[in-house]
Amino acid sequence: MIKIIKKIPKIITAKKNSLPIHLRPFKRGLSLGIILILSSFLLFNSVSAQDNTAEGFKQNTAPITLDGIRLFKVSSSGEFTAQDRADIINSKLQEAVSSQEPIELEIRQNNDLPTVWLNDRYLLTITERDSQAGNNQQEQAEVWRKKLQISLIQAQKERSLKFLRDAFIRSILILSFAILCNFILGKFWNKSLRHFFKKVIPVQQTEDQEQSKYHRSIDLFVSLTLASVRVGIWMATILYIANQFPFTRRLSFEVTGTLISTLTSDIISFANQAYSIPDVLFLIALLWILIVSAKVVSDLLRSRILNVTGINRGAQEVIAVIIRYSLICIGSIVLLQIWGLDLSSLTILASALGVGIGFGFQDIAKNFGSGIVLLFERPIQVGDYIEIGEYKGIVERVGARSTVIKTLDMISIIVPNSRFLEIELINWNHDHPVSGVRLPVGVAYGSNIEVVKQSLLDVAKVNPDVLAMPSPQVLFKGFGDSSLDFELRVWISQPSRNVIICSNLYYQIEAIFRLRNIEIPFPQRDLHVRGSLPLELSSELKDLLMRLSQQQNNGSSNVDSHKTDLDSQKP
Repeated sequence: MIKIIKKIPKIITAKKNSLPIHLRPFKRGLSLGIILILSSFLLFNSVSAQDNTAEGFKQNTAPITLDGIRLFKVSSSGEFTAQDRADIINSKLQEAVSSQEPIELEIRQNNDLPTVWLNDRYLLTITERDSQAGNNQQEQAEVWRKKLQISLIQAQKERSLKFLRDAFIRSILILSFAILCNFILGKFWNKSLRHFFKKVIPVQQTEDQEQSKYHRSIDLFVSLTLASVRVGIWMATILYIANQFPFTRRLSFEVTGTLISTLTSDIISFANQAYSIPDVLFLIALLWILIVSAKVVSDLLRSRILNVTGINRGAQEVIAVIIRYSLICIGSIVLLQIWGLDLSSLTILASALGVGIGFGFQDIAKNFGSGIVLLFERPIQVGDYIEIGEYKGIVERVGARSTVIKTLDMISIIVPNSRFLEIELINWNHDHPVSGVRLPVGVAYGSNIEVVKQSLLDVAKVNPDVLAMPSPQVLFKGFGDSSLDFELRVWISQPSRNVIICSNLYYQIEAIFRLRNIEIPFPQRDLHVRGSLPLELSSELKDLLMRLSQQQNNGSSNVDSHKTDLDSQKP
């Protein structure tokens, strides 16, 4: 891990020097993020780090603490381990502080070794292992005596009522200040950060969806930073208040020590190397920063550089995607090597992953391979109006695994890339965006076909969406059941507006036909009856009609007689 930390400043410096001018606002943010992560990581590990010997083995030492403050470390001596010695010394120090007796520390010689006595009671012996570099045992004993003297007097002072009262007042003031800071942050943080981002990254005149995505990203970033700052303020407040009182400080030290010893223990062994939880979190943080940085760089490259060159949207998307995934792949390899992972040991893992892709992830691999083919062959590009199966729409994004199509109803459809290579694809913008539109038109029989032809051509000429070249055409398709059938052929440069353009043309055709008295027919059917009038009926049909007529007359007379009987019965 020390090797990783030593190499990080070089990485940050290299990235800062390699960023172009237009990325400097992001350079500061990324550098600040990396520095914050590394600082917290170093602070976290500095508490639990121990000195290494020349051979690389950890020394057997234990800390001497008083009310959560680490004073110095002692080593093992004879049959006592370092931790045993530390526990005995710490308990004697706590007894001396609790007794409220005046503190008296002196150094005595015992078997040619300096010993420290506390209130005429033996406290510890300074051995050769306890001596630090540059000090002999006697000098080390004097250094420890002074440090113990100051710490014990301060510990007794912190147990006085006056100190506890002052510490309580300070804690109340700090707590009030933290509440005030949280209130002020909630009021002004959003406005100030949004104003800052509008200056650094001004929103461009893009589509409503991209502007909405931009604003959502800003809102998410502002909310996360606000939450992080608030958590940091409350953590600092809690730590400050805990350090004001000796009892809470000792409890905080014990809890922190337990957490540190748990988190810093090795949990993963790989390629003869062990890694702890901070190591894994550190790698995840670096990979996350790499992915975010690659996305930011590719997006800025597309919006700030490629837009100026005049390259079409499809080519811009291809270049941005290639650069993004290239940065992620190369950066991941570099980070894994800096992290201390031997990539040659991943051969077996890569083989197993290949087998897994072949069986379990074959659809994903197929779509990913199809995405690479689409990016290089470019049968479709961003902005093309296409039809695939039952879907029609504009290509919004060509990704590594799928492509997003937006229909004319503004509905996004996510299509796997493999479908574009498996079934027929209609692309109205392929090679050139010009496409033809056919409008069938019918007029009534007896209409002047020359006037009809000229009217249709006039409509095509005045419509701004119709191209002058190729020129519009009017074709006489034939004689229909109730109309003379014509077809108006025009060419447009916006295939995605096909429906709207056809509707506008039909509106204009109806208006000019009404103006020039050209009749638009409706379906008609003529009934032709053979024979002469009046019609001659057969004798059988005449008899049948006579019987039906008599039955109808008899029925009506019966009804009338029944009504007469009912009327006569009324009082």
